[in-house]
Amino acid sequence: MNILGHLHTINRHKILVMKYCFKAGLYKQGILHDLSKYSPVEFISGAKYYQGYRSPNSAEREAIGYSKAWLHHKGRNKHHYEYWIDFGIDSSKGLQGMPMPDRYIVEMFIDRMAACKTYYGENYKDSSPLEYYEKNKSHYIMHPHTVELLEGLLNMLATKGEEETIKYIKNIRYNK
Repeated sequence: MNILGHLHTINRHKILVMKYCFKAGLYKQGILHDLSKYSPVEFISGAKYYQGYRSPNSAEREAIGYSKAWLHHKGRNKHHYEYWIDFGIDSSKGLQGMPMPDRYIVEMFIDRMAACKTYYGENYKDSSPLEYYEKNKSHYIMHPHTVELLEGLLNMLATKGEEETIKYIKNIRYNK
């Protein structure tokens, strides 16, 4: 169990998200982001499965077949698209991505950028969050508007860089 390593990782991630949320004008979201990671179910699992180069949720999933920490986390944090999965009005279509408020899509974008910076370290590039998304998006269940906005921001980051993307977000006022 690596309590200090895990604490350092979640604090570093949270500080990065807060920094970018503040730059984008999302002050409340910056402060409240990922507070559930300090809850016992998430923190203990995170420390137990800590590796330092990837999410401990992946290691927990490999060890026991699911992640208690992730199930707890995604149900309490609106910046995860999984929070917004439900049966639609026509339940015969199965589970669907529900519309996310834009401010949470922006927080999800910032979260992905900060996670890549945290885990990739000096190997981070502005294209890293887009590359990670592209590699995994085939199994995502997201509302079309969520996909459109998230992919637009990830592509803007990859092509125009961090400063211009955050400036764009702030000027569009996604904090409503």
